[in-house]
Amino acid sequence: MLELSDVIVVLSVSVLSAACAVWFLQRPKASQKRQFAEPDEPMSLLFDGGVLHHGTNAALTALALQPGTHGWNDLRDTLVPRFPGFSDLPGTGTHGNVTIHASDNRRPDRLEVSWRGAFCWVTLAQGKPRNASANNKSDTQELINLRRASASLPNPVWQEDPSGKVFWCNPAYAALFQLAHGGPVDPDIRLFSEGDQDAPKRVSLRTESTKQPDWYELSVICVDDVTVFHATCINAVVSAENAQRNFVQTLAKTFAHLSIGLAIFDRNGQLALFNPALVDLTGLPAHFLSARPTMLSFFDRLRENRRMPEPKNYLNWRQEIADVIAAASDGRYQETWSLETGQTYSVKGRPHPDGATAFLIEDISAEVTLTRNFRAELELGQSLLDTLDDGLVVFSASGILTFSNAAYNTLWQQKPDVAFADVTILDCISVWQAGSEKNPLWHKVEDYIGAFGEREEWNMPVILNDGGLVTCQLAPISSGATLLRFRVQSKMQKHALDLAANSAD
Repeated sequence: MLELSDVIVVLSVSVLSAACAVWFLQRPKASQKRQFAEPDEPMSLLFDGGVLHHGTNAALTALALQPGTHGWNDLRDTLVPRFPGFSDLPGTGTHGNVTIHASDNRRPDRLEVSWRGAFCWVTLAQGKPRNASANNKSDTQELINLRRASASLPNPVWQEDPSGKVFWCNPAYAALFQLAHGGPVDPDIRLFSEGDQDAPKRVSLRTESTKQPDWYELSVICVDDVTVFHATCINAVVSAENAQRNFVQTLAKTFAHLSIGLAIFDRNGQLALFNPALVDLTGLPAHFLSARPTMLSFFDRLRENRRMPEPKNYLNWRQEIADVIAAASDGRYQETWSLETGQTYSVKGRPHPDGATAFLIEDISAEVTLTRNFRAELELGQSLLDTLDDGLVVFSASGILTFSNAAYNTLWQQKPDVAFADVTILDCISVWQAGSEKNPLWHKVEDYIGAFGEREEWNMPVILNDGGLVTCQLAPISSGATLLRFRVQSKMQKHALDLAANSAD
């Protein structure tokens, strides 16, 4: 049986409930302090212990609820699509209040929930509260700025829920979706394949208006169970990379026909490009070069294959290679390698843009052999001409002394080989005049050497200061050059010439 105290408590709660309902629905307008400036009847509901107790006609009609029949869960099922933060249960605790904003811009856009004990008031309102604080104004302005920023972004940005459906996107995404699929945004259709959260991912998209696919860099960020996607168009980057790749392929095809070995190392010191001639000259296997070895590994392997001179001090080998690399980076490295096999390589190091370095390796064994043979022939010819008693000197068509033998140097006390500047015919005539008696025919020698066209051999006598007689013979040779031959006569020949001259007088 119920005790008297329990009956009093039950009656008190019933009376209090009825009084609160009457106060909520029939409070005089003069004493009401309405929280919202609404022109129409407010949409308000009163719950008692989670059961709908009372509500305004506007709320009951709009939400299709009936007092005493529907409860808190019925209201939540109706409002949670627009108010995601709607609680599963009425407010907990002795009293409190909370405001929930709608996820769209439709009216009403605000849900206010307040409770005290078992009673809970729910109000649907539109507009700003009269007692809104400065923080709410700041939040509203920030929201406006964010919407303006997202609407003006040139790159597509969109958000997906945990199920993978698109529930928000900016105008750039909507425009791109329209181009790709010819219709409005479909939440169930993904415009791009899913990217990687750890690193940006490149994806392509082909639209009806473009023949070539557009390339985008897709970045993914997860925030509060929402996946945010950013797509940046990188067509220019992809085009530049393709152009660079084609250029490198063209260079590789061009260098493939060169007989000079080419090795280009990038800024990190790794082999980036080589041609087949490098494989033939260095003897390095192609798979080793394709593995992009470093400069130190490259030169170390050359030493092992004996395709470069053996270092005198192997302990300083690394430092020598470092000096080679440094000199090549400055464009100062140029050496000739004489190998044990008898081959001779010309190696040059040249700097390239973006910190790269190129090495050119050329087999000059044939040129070196030819040069050595030619030099040997010249030395042999010089030795043979030095054995002659007659002084020989050769002048070019421009009057420059190009050759003289030992007899000429001794006769006129000249050393053309040690002269710093070119010795001309005028310089020689000055020496000849100083070492001989006066002779008016020296100017004819100058004219003969500088003459063009056909020339005949010509002789003239020269009497030295010591009384010796020399016959100067001028004869044209190849390439417009002129040979002068000074033949020394005996004193008896000179005396016979003098007698013949006197008899003629």
